[in-house]
Amino acid sequence: MATTPWVISNHGLRRSGGIEQYLCTLVRGLHDRGMRPVVVAKSFDGALEEVGWVDPVKIGVGALPGKLRDLWFDWRLQRLKAKRGWFPLIALNQTAAADIAICGSNHPAHLVAMAQPSRFWDRRKIALERSHLENSKVVIAHSQLLASQVVEHYDIQRSKIHVVYPPVDERRFRPIEEAQRLQLRAQFGFPADRPVFLLASTGHARKGLDIAVAALAGSGAILALAGRPPAISAPHLRYLGYRTDMEAVYQAADCTLIASRYEPFGLVGIESVLCGTPVIAARAVGCAEVLSPRAAWRFDVDEPFSLSAAVGEAIARWQDGTLHLASPQSEIAYDPSIESHLDILLEWVTRLTSVRVHEHRAT
Repeated sequence: MATTPWVISNHGLRRSGGIEQYLCTLVRGLHDRGMRPVVVAKSFDGALEEVGWVDPVKIGVGALPGKLRDLWFDWRLQRLKAKRGWFPLIALNQTAAADIAICGSNHPAHLVAMAQPSRFWDRRKIALERSHLENSKVVIAHSQLLASQVVEHYDIQRSKIHVVYPPVDERRFRPIEEAQRLQLRAQFGFPADRPVFLLASTGHARKGLDIAVAALAGSGAILALAGRPPAISAPHLRYLGYRTDMEAVYQAADCTLIASRYEPFGLVGIESVLCGTPVIAARAVGCAEVLSPRAAWRFDVDEPFSLSAAVGEAIARWQDGTLHLASPQSEIAYDPSIESHLDILLEWVTRLTSVRVHEHRAT
């Protein structure tokens, strides 16, 4: 039986959201091990060096309407998998072809958090997500929060779900010397006499830009926004544009805000802390599970005072010079290295492959 050790599917191999960043990190880690995975995706960004480290298989979606593309991708992926004997398939996107289902989001939970009704295309998305979770051999959830949502909304057996927190490239996200940090602040135009809070957002309604702007009003602090342009303006809001150098932004900022109404994990939190920059995170943010009280203040999205209070505490620590994290690794309750994460995935790949070989011999 022909098998391929590493076959990974996702919507794209590109710089975009958290799941795309996760794929880039996996590819980089495999490359460091001398391994070249097959990556199946709708699109590949040729400017990324990671694209040169994989065997790309593109499933074109052409002129299909956006809402049909995931369904078409799933249909084609299932057939390619059967034709080429791919097993086990590690699926980062929602697809019935998944053997190892990476669970980085939950659509029903997203609708609840955003107070949105389930419409026709939401139900199609939910059906695809259900097939992703039910047909797989194992579900890898990126947080305890996600694991509980998988059980709640899809009634998947808890024994099938394994929580494996996502990795971060520690060579990229790391503390720097104070002199370098001051240079970065000058480059970004951050004043030395005012604390700078960072919000990374490509979807402002979900990421809570409105909450963040309101909480910092009158505080004397600056809110630096990295991502899509805002539709609102405020005297204390500074737009940094879309950034591909987020490590530099974390290193220059004093604190990172994760004011999301829904955030199943939030790599931003781990990336920021690894740079020595603490976070203020909503209680419903998955990464808050693994950050120490010193590294992360919690607040309730529905209680604006709780965010204002957290901001006040952060500003007080900034004023007395104790805000920056001296030992970032000790503030995180898991090993965020790609090596550790790949070891766990490799164990599942090996285990499922062994079971398949045994079953094949038995027949």
